[in-house]
Amino acid sequence: MLLSNHSNFILECGTDEAGRGCLAGPVTAAAVILSKDFKNAILNDSKQLSEKKRALLQPIIKSQAISYGVAHVFQEKIDQINILNASILAMHLSIDKLNPIPEFIIVDGNKFKTYREVPYKTIIKGDSKYLSIAAASVLAKTHRDLYMDTIHEEYPMYNWKQNKGYPTKEHREAIRHYGVTKYHRKSFRLLPEQLKLNI
Repeated sequence: MLLSNHSNFILECGTDEAGRGCLAGPVTAAAVILSKDFKNAILNDSKQLSEKKRALLQPIIKSQAISYGVAHVFQEKIDQINILNASILAMHLSIDKLNPIPEFIIVDGNKFKTYREVPYKTIIKGDSKYLSIAAASVLAKTHRDLYMDTIHEEYPMYNWKQNKGYPTKEHREAIRHYGVTKYHRKSFRLLPEQLKLNI
């Protein structure tokens, strides 16, 4: 059973990201403020939900949230500032889109940086404990998946429609065969043999 609020603030926002471990595409974050009486029997951490359930939940969350925001941080920026900083930046950008500004922020995971002096709490596995973080995880995942489906049309050989940029065996085989694209994160270890020296 997911809890509604962590703090006593009415305007508490949950934030989460998707795509942190991917080899290609953006890291995407969402921030959601839900009312204290929001209830949904299906809503859970997006990783526990089927694609069909996430697609069903997305419009419900958007229509019933007090406010929500979604933001992508793309591969060039990830390569520039590293994936942890890019994930936090994506969360900050998604919170930027909230109106009103939250009074308290709960963050999935254990790393965050202060946002406009708003108090916050990092919560490990927060997406399986709090409704607003679970809602943010669903929005981040569905928005990122849609983006990966779009760029799949440009480079179908990597099958991003299926793997969403994650390091599957098939994705790595395609990188080995076709090389990297403008959407790949160049700072990531794209192939296991990247660390071997041919001496």
